[in-house]
Amino acid sequence: MAGLTLRSVHKNYGEVPVIKGVDLDIAHGEFVVFVGPSGCGKSTLLRMIAGLEDITDGEITIGDRVVNDVEPRDRGVAMVFQSYALYPHMTVYDNVGFGLKLAGTPKDVRDRKIRDAAKVLQMEHLLDRRPAQLSGGQRQRVAIGRAIVRQPDVFLFDEPLSNLDAALRGDMRMELARLHNDLDATMIYVTHDQVEAMTLADKIVVLDGGVVQQVGSPLDLYNKPANLFVAGFIGSPKMNLLPAKIVSADGGALRLATAGSEVQVPGRSDAKAGDSVTLGLRPHALHLDPSGPFKGAVQLVERLGNETVIRARLGDGQEITAALLGQSALEVGGTVTLGFATDEVHLFSAHGQRLN
Repeated sequence: MAGLTLRSVHKNYGEVPVIKGVDLDIAHGEFVVFVGPSGCGKSTLLRMIAGLEDITDGEITIGDRVVNDVEPRDRGVAMVFQSYALYPHMTVYDNVGFGLKLAGTPKDVRDRKIRDAAKVLQMEHLLDRRPAQLSGGQRQRVAIGRAIVRQPDVFLFDEPLSNLDAALRGDMRMELARLHNDLDATMIYVTHDQVEAMTLADKIVVLDGGVVQQVGSPLDLYNKPANLFVAGFIGSPKMNLLPAKIVSADGGALRLATAGSEVQVPGRSDAKAGDSVTLGLRPHALHLDPSGPFKGAVQLVERLGNETVIRARLGDGQEITAALLGQSALEVGGTVTLGFATDEVHLFSAHGQRLN
């Protein structure tokens, strides 16, 4: 296994830049997730690492070897695609070992690697079946097994769970986490699903428009998003972002005018009276409070059992989402008044950068 380094990596399609100078260090054994909305460049970046896309400028290093001009098969990577791409006429055994057979691996070595991979993936009982006899999750395990037998330096996953139903996605996330621990492997995983990113990653790379917005652990990004984009993307339900103006900055407190009310939040060193800012409040930081600053009409109620998610329209027309602990009696059309935990406030400048 090996680490991976990207230095000022660019990709243009003609005159159109799609990857705009990515610098990244991935240590041996890390599970790194590239996350972002559709079209942000995450799959393109993964394909550049795999060698399936040429880079326009910059340098990609795997281990201690620059691989810019190295063929995909010689880079020491194995890629698992969104499509399983299994041969329907072959058994699981033959699908997993097909690449080894093409490479001329001796039959006994090939057999051992196939059976070792099947044991790791808990699919020894499936080796004689064909893809049509498998569930979606089982087919995905076969595709992963085909990568494992190659014993690559780096595993690359391009949205491998997107074809599965919600329950199976949860099961497969646990399978991938276990596999990462068992193999002590370097893994890079692409998804648009920030829940997958939060649950799987040692390190998350948030991309937007071909630019890295923030790199850090899942909780780093959740607790201290670097800018408005990361704040709105990481976390479910997503953060409430309310335009505000600083009324006063007095010692250790700021007074903000927002959503037709005034609220007090802890002081910020870079903020002063008159500044336009954005107040960020996660739905889980809000709670029912008859004397709270946010009063509105309930527009939506989602009863999830352990919590109730509501959306309310405030007096100035803005909407706010709250995730309330437990089961609430609130109904659509009713009114609600919300307070918030002041130690969970996020504040962003007029340019969208974090202030605290």
